[in-house]
Amino acid sequence: MVCVLLAAPADAQLLLKKESVYNSIFVYKEGPYRVLKFGHKRKHYRESIYNPSDPTELPAPYTQYTTAGLAYAAKLERAATVGMGGGRITWYLTHYLPDLRATGVELDPEIVRIADRYFDVRPTGRIDIATRDGRIFMRRTEETYDFIVVDAYRGHFVPFHLLTREFYELLERRLEPGGVVVQNIAPRTMLFDHALATISAVFDTVDLYKARNNIVAIAHNGPRRSIEALVAAAEPLQARFGFRYSLPDMVRERLVTPERDPDKVLTDDFAPANYLKSVEAHNRKWKRER
Repeated sequence: MVCVLLAAPADAQLLLKKESVYNSIFVYKEGPYRVLKFGHKRKHYRESIYNPSDPTELPAPYTQYTTAGLAYAAKLERAATVGMGGGRITWYLTHYLPDLRATGVELDPEIVRIADRYFDVRPTGRIDIATRDGRIFMRRTEETYDFIVVDAYRGHFVPFHLLTREFYELLERRLEPGGVVVQNIAPRTMLFDHALATISAVFDTVDLYKARNNIVAIAHNGPRRSIEALVAAAEPLQARFGFRYSLPDMVRERLVTPERDPDKVLTDDFAPANYLKSVEAHNRKWKRER
């Protein structure tokens, strides 16, 4: 999940505090929700949200728009999520698509245990969980997928090796013909233009959807389809599976995609994520001092 910096509400109940190799982990009960956060001191970044009394709810708008990618896929038999977190996207997909098998890929074994205990996501006959770095998993797996979700945030940034052209080329090789990659991208960071340029350098078409403060990118090979064609693909899926979040309504909201900028493509030997973050922080400090 893209992480939003939020203080816990005054009435929030801390259910778990855990240090792992990768994260300082907190699970809170906030009203009806269980909320997974990473953080340090007062800076806590929200990672996953779950409503146990209403399991099909996807409270974060970007997770709802992630499912719009289902209207693009040629078939829906195998899916993977890189950056599983609490696993609610993985669960939602298998809940509504009875013939789908899904793999959640999560680096941190503590998060896998927390997903089981607090978010009701665990291996089943149709959900596999791989505790491994997402890029290593994709390099080593022999599986191919119809639908790949990339949602690997740590705090407020995506690990640089999951932002480069070589990573997207790897995902492309793991797609079935007609498959799609869906990625959540935070538009308020300096890396947004670079991420968009990089994924656009690999895939023929990248469509964008605004989900409140986030942008969801849906990438595939082949020409861009009209909104009418997307609605025509979405309507029978919606009628057959009854998704909580309407596919036809979401695909009608497609944004105009900006032109590609080849000068901003990130590669394994040029992925200055930390440098760009430092520049952004410097600019914010400079504005405050003025």
